[in-house]
Amino acid sequence: MADRALQEDQSTLTETVSPAAPSAATSLATALRDSPCGDLDASWTDRTVRVAGWVHRRRDLGGLFFIDLRDRAGLVQLSFRPDWTNEQALALAGKLGPEDVVVVSGVVRARPPEMVNTDMSTGAVEIQVESLELLSRAAPLPILVAVPPEEELPSEELRLRHRVLDLRRPDMLRNFEIRHRAVTAARAALNEEGFLEVETPFLTRRTPEGARDYLVPSRVHPGEFYALPQSPQIYKQLLMAAGFDRYYQLARCLRDEDLRADRQPEHTQIDLEMSFVEEQDVFAVCEKMLDRVFRETVQVELDLPFRRLTYANAMEFFGSDKPDLRISWRIQDLTDCLTGIGFGIFESASASGGRIRGLRIPGGAALSRRQLDEANEMAQSAGAKGAMWLKRNPDAWSGAPAKFVDEALGEKLRNEHGVDEGDLLFLVAGPDSETGPALDVLRRHAAQLLGAVAEGFECAWITRFPLFEPDPETGLPTYSHNPFCMPLDPTPSRISEEPYENLSHAYDLVVNGVELVSGSIRCHDPELQTTIFRTLGMSEEQIQERFGFLLDSFQHGVPPHGGFGMGLDRLVTLLVGADSIREVIAFPKTSAARGLMEGSPSPVDDAGLAELGLRLRQAE
Repeated sequence: MADRALQEDQSTLTETVSPAAPSAATSLATALRDSPCGDLDASWTDRTVRVAGWVHRRRDLGGLFFIDLRDRAGLVQLSFRPDWTNEQALALAGKLGPEDVVVVSGVVRARPPEMVNTDMSTGAVEIQVESLELLSRAAPLPILVAVPPEEELPSEELRLRHRVLDLRRPDMLRNFEIRHRAVTAARAALNEEGFLEVETPFLTRRTPEGARDYLVPSRVHPGEFYALPQSPQIYKQLLMAAGFDRYYQLARCLRDEDLRADRQPEHTQIDLEMSFVEEQDVFAVCEKMLDRVFRETVQVELDLPFRRLTYANAMEFFGSDKPDLRISWRIQDLTDCLTGIGFGIFESASASGGRIRGLRIPGGAALSRRQLDEANEMAQSAGAKGAMWLKRNPDAWSGAPAKFVDEALGEKLRNEHGVDEGDLLFLVAGPDSETGPALDVLRRHAAQLLGAVAEGFECAWITRFPLFEPDPETGLPTYSHNPFCMPLDPTPSRISEEPYENLSHAYDLVVNGVELVSGSIRCHDPELQTTIFRTLGMSEEQIQERFGFLLDSFQHGVPPHGGFGMGLDRLVTLLVGADSIREVIAFPKTSAARGLMEGSPSPVDDAGLAELGLRLRQAE
């Protein structure tokens, strides 16, 4: 009897529940809706439909109500009228507020031609509501979700504090739909190229990779700490040593560094590594993947292959290893032209071994004195002593060095440097470390002011980075790109004796002035890698402690390999045209590394610290 009762209960359950659960593979219908709001179109006309969502806007026309109902798919207009809406639903409609959650049932009707809303994907139809049910009441809103186009958004602090409401905005939903499509396209492209997706550890050990580590105390090993990974660098090289040949993952990376618009303490990389490759092999895979991502997200065809530019030329002609190549202007060396004319600043810079470098701004004579003063302040903020300017006016030159420009020099500036009537010449004198960054800032700023930034996406590989550069604090060699790069000249003695003369197989991909990809062909020779570590000032004990497991794995046969990490957040920011990666991260931190919505970081009580073998002391 008990078995029969159980069978009857199961039979009843099957009969009453299963038919109401449609296959997710064939329909977005659920128990509470027949279709998402934004998917309704003319094909639904004259059909009774049930939809659910949030009240986006409500309009009261005296007994006749219109509500725009919103879900992830979009908006649909609901109309309430005594002719077709029951009395209870009509009364409830008059009391609904923004972001109340409702489910309605009604008939889809075609709107009259003059009432069609071409700004809505569902604008050719509306639902004549027959019944209405309130599922959830919204409290008064701290920020609006339905922000009128003519109004500014709330402050970023408010938006982050009330992120759930902010994420409901259609613009934000679009950002994450594009992010999802970008990830899907990237995975598909790499899968087709024979890559394996492999996850690497999240709790690891400290390694020097350019930023401070986030440390995690171990409860079971008192006094010892894990480090959260800044990148999967070591592990992906170990996977190549293990024979995986082609690896990728969407890797979470955590770095305790100062933040800005394109940095977060945690971000996501599309990370990959390949064996038996040279630079062009890595470039080809990356370009193919990005081409698919751009086509499937924003319907843009990229120009392949991407142009290539050495680090030396990028710094010479654009003052930056992240040049925005949508701007056609190039930095010029005017040292020979302007030395000896009697202008003190130029003479002093030249005599001390510096250069006089300039940037011709076509049509720049139209910039006002106020704008030029702002440019000078920007140059100073970038590390230069200041920026001078020369305008070529119809009848004379103007600017601080103008009185030193005679007819012969004027013609020389025209013939050799292209300075024509109506042009402006920005001039910065000093060492390249000052003139380059200042002229880069002025180039980008003036191009924005004058509308000289071309549309579209300009991509370029920056190659042949220095292997080492002087540490600004100690003056000793530090790595320019990362400590695992293969030198162009792998002679160990040259690396240790002439560190600053070495170039490397390191590369970045820059898109519209944004460093999107960073990578290199790796040093797979354990002796050569040890030489690089020694040149960086590590003792034998430090090398063994930090990297012994990597060098040991290289003793058993490791193929030449290389790869890159691509900033997924930066990529999506470019795709959606946002100003900050915070617009494409669901729950980002502020510039002070705080999560305003959830209140992180937060204190831990003494009991929690004691369990980890920790206690706090007063900061000195």
